[in-house]
Amino acid sequence: MNALKHFVLDTNVLLHNPDAITSFGNNYVVLPMTVIEELDSFKRSNDELGRNARHVIRQLDRLRTKGTLKNGVIMDNGGIIKITVEERNFKNAYMDMSVPDNRILAIAKILQDQNEHVIFVSKDINSRLKADALGLEVMDFEKEKYDFDSLYTGYQEIDVPGELIDTLYEREETEIEHYDFLPNEFVLLRDLNNQKHTGLARAVSEKKVVLLQATGKQFWKIIPRSKEQLMAFELLLDPDVNLVTLIGRAGTGKTFLALAAGLEAVIHQEKYEKLLVSRPIIPMGKDIGYLPGSKDDKLSYWMQPIFDNLLYLMGINHRIEEGTVQSKVDRLLKDQTLELEALTYIRGRSIPNQFIIIDEAQNLTPHEVKTIISRAGENTKMVFTGDPNQIDNPYLDAESNGLSYIIERLKGQPLFGHVTLTKSERSPLSDVAAQLL
Repeated sequence: MNALKHFVLDTNVLLHNPDAITSFGNNYVVLPMTVIEELDSFKRSNDELGRNARHVIRQLDRLRTKGTLKNGVIMDNGGIIKITVEERNFKNAYMDMSVPDNRILAIAKILQDQNEHVIFVSKDINSRLKADALGLEVMDFEKEKYDFDSLYTGYQEIDVPGELIDTLYEREETEIEHYDFLPNEFVLLRDLNNQKHTGLARAVSEKKVVLLQATGKQFWKIIPRSKEQLMAFELLLDPDVNLVTLIGRAGTGKTFLALAAGLEAVIHQEKYEKLLVSRPIIPMGKDIGYLPGSKDDKLSYWMQPIFDNLLYLMGINHRIEEGTVQSKVDRLLKDQTLELEALTYIRGRSIPNQFIIIDEAQNLTPHEVKTIISRAGENTKMVFTGDPNQIDNPYLDAESNGLSYIIERLKGQPLFGHVTLTKSERSPLSDVAAQLL
């Protein structure tokens, strides 16, 4: 058996990460001709899938100039990329070879029958199941995958002497030995001798923590209902924290808090020129074009959960112009203080001096979140919210989505902060549904 491994890639791996061909070391990366044909069918799309398909095709075209892809071309990382068309020689009475997935699997099986060490790589569960049934070694594409159970929460509780908590309140800061905190990590200090004697602080260095500034305050007439919401407000309203992630199940208030902080920072504090809100189109690959009506009509369908929160927030605040709640929202949209935009149209823009909220970010790939964050201009704050347990993208899960990726990659950066919200504040019914259904 050849010592080098042959990684046969499914199309969805390349659409998920267009640089995936360079992720398998100095082994063979095999692309069946069917994968090339499927990339061709995506290349005209204006969404992220189309852009990824075009990126892969351009990479292959550049590699083609170094040799022949039929025999294999050595890439910069030492790996060898090949395109093969041998699936027509594969015979299996139980597989319909008119199905593209089956033709891709056939290539992997043929290579295995030639005594090669073959690994079939796919983001699609059904394809992995079929590959396993054929006796193939299978794997998900895991380059950007993290253990969700150990995902950084942005918060920890520690037991300390009561005097340390007293010092925190007196000086609004203190130092704690024997711990190495991450920047913007929250710490609940509990008295060793009296568990009710506590102090909530935020780390500004490995040893130093400071008292929260948001404690006892309200923003946009919103009062945090839990320590988690208080921590979220602390990050959302700190202009020095340019990127914030909030995760939590339904009803924990992640989107609501982000919108309230955005309105406060843009309208009352005037720290930013505009509040920009967006969310990904699901199912993956669809644009807003499939919805009826004009662009504004399409956006109103797609952004309805955002509108619901905005209408409530505008209704409880009387410090802006008179009028009905709907007219207040319409006025903000008309004067462009508030903008609702499709993620499709954010790519390629440079966005300065804005408070940006990306809702349902768990449905984005790591590549997509990198693209969005790279759009941030001077004095722009970005907030990503979502629930990694509620993913609609068929090729992502709690461990491989873009939201989890941001949290694990950026923890420890001074301009980043994260809070995991666990307590539902929407209603007792919502809380029971989130826990039991």
